[in-house]
Amino acid sequence: MTTMTDSSVREFKMPDVGEGLTEAEILKWYVQPGDTVTDGQVVCEVETAKAAVELPIPYDGVVRELHFPEGTTVDVGTSIIAVAVGDGAAAAAEPVQEAVQEAVAEEPKPEGRQPVLVGYGVSTSSTKRRPRKGAEAPAAAQTPAAAIQAELNGHGPAAPAAPAAPAAPAAPVAGDRPLAKPPVRKLAKDLGVDLATVVPSGPDGIITREDVHAAVAAPEPAQTAAPRSEPAAPAASPSAPTSYDTTRETRIPVKGVRKATAAAMVGSAFTAPHVTEFVTVDVTRTMKLVEELKQDKEYTGLRVNPLLLIAKALLVAIKRNPDINASWDEAAQEIVVKHYVNLGIAAATPRGLIVPNIKDAHAQTLPQLAGSLGELVSTAREGKTSPAAMQGGTVTITNVGVFGVDTGTPILNPGESAILAVGAIKLQPWVHKGKVKPRQVTTLALSFDHRLVDGELGSKVLADVAAVLEQPKRLISWA
Repeated sequence: MTTMTDSSVREFKMPDVGEGLTEAEILKWYVQPGDTVTDGQVVCEVETAKAAVELPIPYDGVVRELHFPEGTTVDVGTSIIAVAVGDGAAAAAEPVQEAVQEAVAEEPKPEGRQPVLVGYGVSTSSTKRRPRKGAEAPAAAQTPAAAIQAELNGHGPAAPAAPAAPAAPAAPVAGDRPLAKPPVRKLAKDLGVDLATVVPSGPDGIITREDVHAAVAAPEPAQTAAPRSEPAAPAASPSAPTSYDTTRETRIPVKGVRKATAAAMVGSAFTAPHVTEFVTVDVTRTMKLVEELKQDKEYTGLRVNPLLLIAKALLVAIKRNPDINASWDEAAQEIVVKHYVNLGIAAATPRGLIVPNIKDAHAQTLPQLAGSLGELVSTAREGKTSPAAMQGGTVTITNVGVFGVDTGTPILNPGESAILAVGAIKLQPWVHKGKVKPRQVTTLALSFDHRLVDGELGSKVLADVAAVLEQPKRLISWA
């Protein structure tokens, strides 16, 4: 077997893919030990507190080891993959690939088997997390491929396994940390169950919720000696109620984007004094203009909808009232007025609410703004929004109307002075030219930081937005 010196192995560390991030969760590995990688090749996808990001490797070589399985949260600066480079790459590639291929060929292949990380075994469901690094499977269950990988990683040849007995799976060896997911650990803590005493039934020795409940229902073992003659407490009854019924509740770990959003909203709500003002406006002419623009050749292939004209109306209002586009510097005790507008658009995604922004939106024409909005929405829906796209926003729009909601009191995006909520556009009775007629009507809500935006300034901005939407020709005269 060929050995490699430490100098021929490069450790790729978890980078800070966003400003000030401290950790990221490994969502998916695109390579396995023995694979050849090139400079710039994407090796894994990680989820940070802001977005899902693909990580490229910065050098050529052969993958020697993946330090963490999928589903593991890793601190920034921690090595996640070892790659043999230079002379070590050639030495690492051939023995790993040939040995693993031979071992895998000898293993029984169950129907529907999927490629897995060498050394972690086969899982029948791709949604289950693999065990954390450092937790070893029982020797009797070790596959030939796993044994070879263990030897290549420097653990030496595996000892011959004893014939497996048809008994229930054994509890983890004393001193080892029991394998269980965070929700299961929380359940055990709530029920007062020591995980070291629980017999696991999950794959690779993982303790499940059912195992914890079974431990609660099981009678306690008899004591060999008692320091006192006090009567023993009665064993838990199988029908005794637990802290909560798992068939009636679902617990979802708060992490990634949702965790960051929750912290940001709490910080914003209890730091900036919010004021919200409302206005109901007739947007019939705006809706007609939207239909006209859809037929315009200049907008062919672009996303044209009411949000486009609402965004442009807000940009015009900011131009007329530039002090609204500012932030509060607590450390310096200064108000920082921005001479540019990075327009944030709140977007609901499967990973949670994100607010990417259009850089220098104030300088864009209406067709350019339509293109930027379309690209922003498409990228967010695909889950490809980069952390950089969510930094540096100055003012935000949140369109709650798409959910059929009339309006709301939006919370400021941290570091910004104002956010505009757009309600549903509905056909309503409205007094128009002295007569009650059916008109397209919506309600706008503007929340602002009252430390730097007083009632007069906030009212002027909201009134200007409403005036443009009621008479969209003002976009030309005011722009």
